[in-house]
Amino acid sequence: MPNPVPSPEALLRAMFDAALAAIAPGPWMTDLLPARPKGRTVVVGAGKAAAAMAATVEQAWDGPLSGLVVTGYGHGCPTRQIEVIEAGHPAPDQASQHAARRILDLARSLTADDLLLCLMSGGGSALMAAPASGLTLADKQAVTRDLLRCGATINEINCVRKHLSAIKGGRLAMAAAPAQVVTLMISDVPGDDPSVIGSGPTVPDPTTFADAWEVVRKYAVPLPPAVRQHLTEAAEESPKPSDPLFARSQALMAATPQNALDAAAEVARRAGVTPLILGNAIEGEARDVALVHIGMTRQVVLHNQPIAPPCVLLSGGETTVTVKGNGRGGRNLEFLLGLAAALKSQPAEVHKAVWALAADTDGLDGTEDNAGALLRPDSLRRAHALGLSASAHLADNNSYGFFRALDDLIITGPTRTNVNDFRAVLIIP
Repeated sequence: MPNPVPSPEALLRAMFDAALAAIAPGPWMTDLLPARPKGRTVVVGAGKAAAAMAATVEQAWDGPLSGLVVTGYGHGCPTRQIEVIEAGHPAPDQASQHAARRILDLARSLTADDLLLCLMSGGGSALMAAPASGLTLADKQAVTRDLLRCGATINEINCVRKHLSAIKGGRLAMAAAPAQVVTLMISDVPGDDPSVIGSGPTVPDPTTFADAWEVVRKYAVPLPPAVRQHLTEAAEESPKPSDPLFARSQALMAATPQNALDAAAEVARRAGVTPLILGNAIEGEARDVALVHIGMTRQVVLHNQPIAPPCVLLSGGETTVTVKGNGRGGRNLEFLLGLAAALKSQPAEVHKAVWALAADTDGLDGTEDNAGALLRPDSLRRAHALGLSASAHLADNNSYGFFRALDDLIITGPTRTNVNDFRAVLIIP
C-alpha cells in the first residue's frame, strides 16, 4: 500500500530534493572513468558541476592527477590536486577568459601517452571563454547578453558561441591531440546533445558559420563590428564529425534531465500520487509552456484524463524568456507566473487543485538568488490582498518581485550540479 499523501508543499520539495540527489556528482561516476594512461592524466572542465565532479574524480582515481576546472561563483568545493577557479555566469568575465587560456595551455602540453579527462556540465559555455582571434571578451559579453534576452534556444545560443571561440566546438580536443580525450558530461540541454553541452569543446561540431549567421538574422542580434567581420570571413571553421582528430576522443553522459524526473516520479509513487512525465526536453517561451500545463491540469481535474488525480505533471528542459519588460526573474519563475495568470480564468475546482514548483537544478534561476518558487492554491488571493496583479507582473517580466512579495521563493544556494529546469504541477482536488 502506498504511504499517506504528505502535505502538498512537503511532497513537492521531496520530489525536487530527490531530483537533485539523482544528478549530483558521486561515487557512481567511478564506473565511467577510463583506465590510467601510460603518461600523465590531466583533468580540465567547466560548468556548475565541474568542481564537484573534480572532487569525485580525485576520490576515485588510483594514480597521480593534475589540472584545472572552472565553475560559477559560489559553486566551488575543496579539492586536493585539481585547481578550481570560479568565474562569471551567464555572461563570461575576466576569470572565465583566464581559466580558458590556462586550460588550452594544459591541453597543448599533452603527448600521445597522456589522457585529458574533461568534465563538462551546464554553464560551461560562459565559464570557459576564449575569444577567437580578433575578438575581445567585451565582444563575447555583448553578444551573449543579447542572445540570452532575445528568446533564442540554448542550441542556437551555443551555435553562435562556438563560432566566436578558440576553445568551444571541438577546439579543445584539437589542442590536446594526439592525446586521448575522455569527456564526462552532466547534460543541461534538451536532447542531451554532447556538442551543445558547454558548447562541446571536446566533441565534433555539426554546426557551421552559416548556421550561426542564421541565428543572428532570425533574432536580429546586434553585432559588434569585430564579431560581424569574424562571422563574415568564416575563416576558422570548427572541426566536424569526420575529422580524424576525434579518433581517440569519447564523450560519456554521467547524468541527464531524465534521471532527475525519474527520481521525482518515484517519490510521487511512494506517496500514492501518480506521476506523468511530460518530457525531459521541453522548450519554448516559459509562459507558453505554462499554458500547456494549465490545459492538461484542467483536463485532469474536470475529466480525469489522461490520468485521475491525485497526480503530478513532471517536466524538464530549458524554456526561454523574451525580455520585454523591466522586471527581474528567471525562466522558472516566469513559468510559475504564467501558471498563476492562466489560473485566473479557470473554474474554481481547477484553481483549488493546483500546487506547483518550478526551479533550476543549479540553485539559481536566472541571475537572482533563488532556485525557483512555489505556487499555491491561495497564491492569487494573497497577491490580490497585497495589490499585486499576476498578469501585470508577467507583462513586465517581474516574476521575482511577485513571488518575493508572497514569500514563496525557494532558496537552496548553489547545488553544484545542473540539468536545467525542473517543473512539477501537483493536482490534488
